[in-house]
Amino acid sequence: MSLGYIVRRLLGAIPLLLGISVILFTIIQLAPGGPLDMYAENPSVSPEALAQIAARYGLDQPPPIQYFMWLSAMLTGDWGYSIRTGRPVLGEIVMRLGPTLQLGGLAMLISLLIAVPLGIVSAARRGSRLDSAVTVISFAGISTPVFWLALLLQLLFSVQLGWLPSAGYQSIGDGSFLDRLRYIAMPAAVLSFATIASWSRFIRSGMVDVLNQDYIRTAYAKGRSERGVVAFHALRNAMIPAVTIIAVDFVTIISGAVITETVFAWPGIGRLFMESMNGRDYPMLMGLMMMGSVGIILANIIADLAYASLDPRIRYG
Repeated sequence: MSLGYIVRRLLGAIPLLLGISVILFTIIQLAPGGPLDMYAENPSVSPEALAQIAARYGLDQPPPIQYFMWLSAMLTGDWGYSIRTGRPVLGEIVMRLGPTLQLGGLAMLISLLIAVPLGIVSAARRGSRLDSAVTVISFAGISTPVFWLALLLQLLFSVQLGWLPSAGYQSIGDGSFLDRLRYIAMPAAVLSFATIASWSRFIRSGMVDVLNQDYIRTAYAKGRSERGVVAFHALRNAMIPAVTIIAVDFVTIISGAVITETVFAWPGIGRLFMESMNGRDYPMLMGLMMMGSVGIILANIIADLAYASLDPRIRYG
């Protein structure tokens, strides 16, 4: 794959991001309420103070002017200041990124370690009771509400059994490894549950398609064992359709674990997004959503690179 292709993809992402920023800004502006509502509800805040706050954040300007003010600042690396806390948006995001990377990374690892074997076994034994059981479990995982599952685990492992803390977070360096594992266990399980279900279905579907190909039958005819055929011939090609899903889902796990982080009081990006939504923190919301948009675009580019490494027939000029 040529470097020129990567450069073209990155340059092509610039107008896409501009369009996304316009859409996101418009949606935020059309939402009911406004950033000054929480100040207006406070009787100790005078009208003069409200006017000063509005002028500080450019809220006294028409929406188009507000957008271009935000865009010009963003292009210079200034993400603005949080209306809710008064601190720099970028600094707050970076501070919350660590816990989310820990949680998302563990959930991603759990999902891969469970979903890939499930998908392979289900495809290799398609039509069997094991395949049916995996299918039922997968659909249950996809359809189970995250909020309900989180509360169920809290009720079982925290309230009834007392094995795990119901919520909270311990940063690296605080407490023992076992203590940190106890805090992260339930959020990671909830976050990975639906991911395991969807990934296993995609991998099973890809494996079934590949196992019906002529070259697989040829490999069997040459005396290769089932394990060898699956590991060295089928799995690599079966993973190609799942690459995009896995890449994009990783970004979704990192940037969108809103419900999980809120229920378990996990101080990450998802909880920050919920707090910003409740506080109508426009600069923070724009920063978070643009970061997620950039992540999805980069994930798709990485997925294309993975295609080329998995399938030598794919070439990008």
